[in-house]
Formats: sequence, C-alpha cells, structure tokens
Amino acid sequence: MDRGRALWLIDAGYLHAAQSSIAPGYRFDYRKLRDKIEQDGEVWRAYFLNSTANPPTDLQDSFHRWLRQAPPVGPKIITKLYQLKTIDIDRAYCEVCQREVAPACPHARNPEVHHLQRQQQKVVDVGLATLALTLVGDYDTLVLSSGDGDLLDTVEYLSLHKKQLELVVFRAGVSGELQSRADRVYWVDEFQDEVRHSAQPRT
Repeated sequence: MDRGRALWLIDAGYLHAAQSSIAPGYRFDYRKLRDKIEQDGEVWRAYFLNSTANPPTDLQDSFHRWLRQAPPVGPKIITKLYQLKTIDIDRAYCEVCQREVAPACPHARNPEVHHLQRQQQKVVDVGLATLALTLVGDYDTLVLSSGDGDLLDTVEYLSLHKKQLELVVFRAGVSGELQSRADRVYWVDEFQDEVRHSAQPRT
C-alpha cells in the first residue's frame, strides 16, 4: 500500500499509559518508533500532543526538547502542549442508587469541608481532530497513535476525502471502531523489542 504523504498524530497520554500493557516498567523510544514506521514510507510531519502540569517539570522540558530535535539526536516531532484542566467534583453518579450523589473525602471530619478536584486532558482530543482536519489538504495518510473512539467522526470525514488511516498503537485500549476503519495497524506489541528504550532491560 502506497502511503503517499503521511501525517503522524500522537496522543502522548495514550501511548504513555498503554506501554505498560507490555510489561510493568516497559518503555519505548520515540526515535526508534519513528524509524520503524518509516520503513514503509517517510512521515511528512509528526505532532506530539500532551497535557502537562503548570509549570512542567525539568524532566518534561528536557524530554520535549529532545522530541523536537532532528535525527540522529531526536525523532523530529513537533510538540503541542496543553495545561491540564482542573475541574471541581461536586456530583457523581451512583450505579447502585441510580442517582447523583455528593462525593466526600473520607478524611474530612465535620464541620470540615474538603473540596474535591480532578485533572483532565480532553483538549488533546480536540487538538488531534483540529490538526487532522486543518491539514487535510496536505497529506494522503493519517498515521494515528490514539485509541480514542471520540475521534471516530474525524476519521469518517477523512475517509470521505479518500485519506488512508494507519494506527500505531498497543493492543490495549484501542477503540474497535478505529480498528475497523484502519487501512493498516502497527501493533507495537509485535515489535516491542525493536523500539524498546535503550535503558530498558529485556524481560
């Protein structure tokens, strides 16, 4: 299959979480992964999308600088970083009671009130879809590293515009809807040792 001009979009949160499905502590190398998928055709442009704490740690900054560097040092990947969004948790749905309830911290003692929050990175999904659609005239194949079924509408739109879809994913946590629409799937599980981070021992 001729890939043509390829755009690689990476959901960093997905790849980071999914790599542990290989083995506890397993890590892959982005440069090796790019080399692997480019055996079937050069990637025109690659984007790494992630949500980070504000401010990011020194380790995160160093990693992102490395991602942006061209070979032979780095994998030459553009980084788009978003702040994690903090939202208040004031309601939750109880499946047993079948109604919304007020969540409570087990450490709170009357009359204390502990305000509950969580962080989410939904903006990454929007960023992936936006890049795929705004650059639609510039590529032939979307190489996608995400397992999120929320991207289904974007994938359907691209299919109508004769774009090919390749997935570069782990077997864990990939939407069946995305799998069924892919022209090709690169299962990282199948070449895990080829892209293993050099600091990682083989298990």
